[in-house]
Amino acid sequence: MRKPVLIGLAIVMASLAIGIWLYPQLPESVAIHWNALGEAEGFAPRIWAVTLVPFISLSILGLFWLIPRIDPLRKNIEGFRPYYEGMIVVIMLFLLYIHAISLALNILEFNIMQALSPAFGMLLYYMGIVVGKARRNWFIGIRTPWTLSSEAVWNRTHKLGGRLFKTAGLIALLGAVFPGHAMWFILVPVLFFSGYLVVYSYLEYKKGAA
Repeated sequence: MRKPVLIGLAIVMASLAIGIWLYPQLPESVAIHWNALGEAEGFAPRIWAVTLVPFISLSILGLFWLIPRIDPLRKNIEGFRPYYEGMIVVIMLFLLYIHAISLALNILEFNIMQALSPAFGMLLYYMGIVVGKARRNWFIGIRTPWTLSSEAVWNRTHKLGGRLFKTAGLIALLGAVFPGHAMWFILVPVLFFSGYLVVYSYLEYKKGAA
């Protein structure tokens, strides 16, 4: 088993340990979902609140372990394997942070959007690095019919996509300064850039086919 997967397992165990440590301090009904204003909207029994994110993290880690083994273009994944494995660790750390923050909010009082914005910003920025380095495959990157059909279109789309997702990460950091608008700073750039990249890949493919 490769080192990043072992690190990911250690992070999942740390996530579970944090939940067990905080368990006695948590109320019977724990807030697990908040709206854009940081107001609690969803609740669950504390045993679910403590175990849900570690279970999700472990499932995602298993998927990341599986992808290089089942992707028909797995040889291409080897071409950006260090960035792919870095992504595993970053996503596991992101989920650990989400878990810790959501549990802590049931004990302490703070603005959840202000606390989460830097984490989203750093995650998106690293995704930009991965996207910029990704080679054509079926699981990781901007997968449209046109990028998957043309390596040249894939490369051009991902070069641009890497810059755009890094920009989205930097914009998301503004949510820490303006927590009342944090969700807009996180979601709007991601949705806009993602839609733009789909259109861009189509236009680049048509350009090559013309």
